[in-house]
Amino acid sequence: MAPSPEDPRFLRSRDAIVGAARELLMTHGPGAITHARVAEQAGIARATVYRHWPRTDQLLAAAMATVPMPFFDAPGTPTRDWLIRELAAIARQLDHHDVRVVTTTLANTALWEQDMDARREGFAELLTARLVEALEEARARGEVDLRTDPRHAAALAIGPIYYRATIEHGTADDAFITTTVENLGRWR
Repeated sequence: MAPSPEDPRFLRSRDAIVGAARELLMTHGPGAITHARVAEQAGIARATVYRHWPRTDQLLAAAMATVPMPFFDAPGTPTRDWLIRELAAIARQLDHHDVRVVTTTLANTALWEQDMDARREGFAELLTARLVEALEEARARGEVDLRTDPRHAAALAIGPIYYRATIEHGTADDAFITTTVENLGRWR
């Protein structure tokens, strides 16, 4: 008989697994998230990890859900320079093969699984809200005349970088990122 999700042993093992996966993610990156490594890190049997998360992408998603989203969280001025730095940080993350694999896996899984789609939606809403706030403040300070609704800015700014990394398997260099930011509006 399968343990109940309210069973304290079930909850303890689940917490230990997520904690171990998070630690591995933070110290060694997404490639470190395997059932065997997480089980070893948590000090539990590999079968227990599989019982909670049959697939590695599900385990990785659970670990990622515990990590704060660092992008666009502390807007700076001038906004144009801050945005270029933030997008460069995203691009440098997407330069890593493991990160590209994780992002494409999570995006693909979100097409088929409601729980994963809810996580995807949460990340998208958070990034969009942060960027909208920064751009609206920049507009109020007279830094930029946007060419688009600020709510579209995240897709217009991150989309080309994601495309370059995942579809073209290329790098978004500084010139590419600067052009992406310049295309959002007229900066002063």
